[in-house]
Amino acid sequence: MTGGPKERKQVFTGIGVTAPNGLGTEAWWQATLAGVSGIGPVTRFDASKYPATLAGEVPGFDVKEHIPSRLIPQTDHMTRLALTAAAEALQDAAVDLEQLPQYAAGVVTAASAGGFEFGQRELEALWSKGGQHVSAYQSFAWFYAVNSGQISIRHGLRGPSGVLVTEQAGGLDAVAQARRQLRKGSLLMVTGGVDGSICPWGWTAQLTSGRLSTRDDPARAYLPFGADAAGHVPGEGGAILVLEDAEAARERGARVYGELAGYAATFDPGPGRPGEPGLRRAAESALEQAGVTPDEVDVVFADGAGVPALDRLEAEAITKVFGAGGVPVTVPKTLTGRLAAGGASLDLAAALLSLRDAVIPPTADVGRLAEDCALDLVTAPRPRPVRTALVLARGYGGFNAAAVVTAAR
Repeated sequence: MTGGPKERKQVFTGIGVTAPNGLGTEAWWQATLAGVSGIGPVTRFDASKYPATLAGEVPGFDVKEHIPSRLIPQTDHMTRLALTAAAEALQDAAVDLEQLPQYAAGVVTAASAGGFEFGQRELEALWSKGGQHVSAYQSFAWFYAVNSGQISIRHGLRGPSGVLVTEQAGGLDAVAQARRQLRKGSLLMVTGGVDGSICPWGWTAQLTSGRLSTRDDPARAYLPFGADAAGHVPGEGGAILVLEDAEAARERGARVYGELAGYAATFDPGPGRPGEPGLRRAAESALEQAGVTPDEVDVVFADGAGVPALDRLEAEAITKVFGAGGVPVTVPKTLTGRLAAGGASLDLAAALLSLRDAVIPPTADVGRLAEDCALDLVTAPRPRPVRTALVLARGYGGFNAAAVVTAAR
């Protein structure tokens, strides 16, 4: 191989998806293009006594069909979904892992909310068995390790491993960390995020944010940038991606979805401190790193908080970079709900498939746009060549991330 670590490119060669509107990449993608929503009443527990009663739940997931029986007792729901997505991504990449050097392939994923269900299970066992189980803090740490570690163990990935916790921004931050490992000499990384916490403890924690929609109509509950926006709907799932050194991928004849051309992360000012939120700076820095000008961007996959004040801030950041209505903007997560650490990686998957199929996927109909959101919001599939896509993500607590994916150059 030639070129220094920062000169070499990194490309996506595999995609695996578990989403509320489709289990498996192609099922989810076709549902997304058709505007099929996976949002509905919570079924995984009785949410009728809670203010928020809607969620995006992965449909038709038969654990015995997707997970080896020996792994079922030692995994939770989120880890099983992550294992399923990882297996699909590696199969899609058509890579023979045994042909790689022993420590050349690793795993970096994102997580943030899935530990609630794992922790609740441990606490229930603690209460019922007189303190013979780990603490809640330990259970969260164990969950994050399990999520990445089980993927490593199942597929024999002995290279670098890690988990990032930056809430919704995590799906991009994990991919960036995977890129760093490739630049250090790894050849292949399994990355992205699968997340969610549709359980009583997780639900209660999410309600404290004040950002959940309490509407009971799935079609009107999550309306980012809409005049009637009133919060978001939580969901579960996400995407696991295979990111490879571009030259190694070329040498093995891999099919390439696109290149990770740029990435940046920023933080918002602390509470009560002056200063502009960091999303615009993240977008501009990612574009600069990619060597892309704003007029070369074909679509922006927005974070889409669904909270009017946050929507306004994101719309301002986008218009400062591209001008009012200067670029098509889409929020396909309106069909799944916000998936915590899984949301941004699912948007990355959508961006890559947009490159492949020359179409921008739609945002669910949000009705009339808010007056302070001067965006070209895509609400129906928009066929057009897509060569460059910008993906934005914000995590609760002030995290911002932006990634640029381009057609392989």
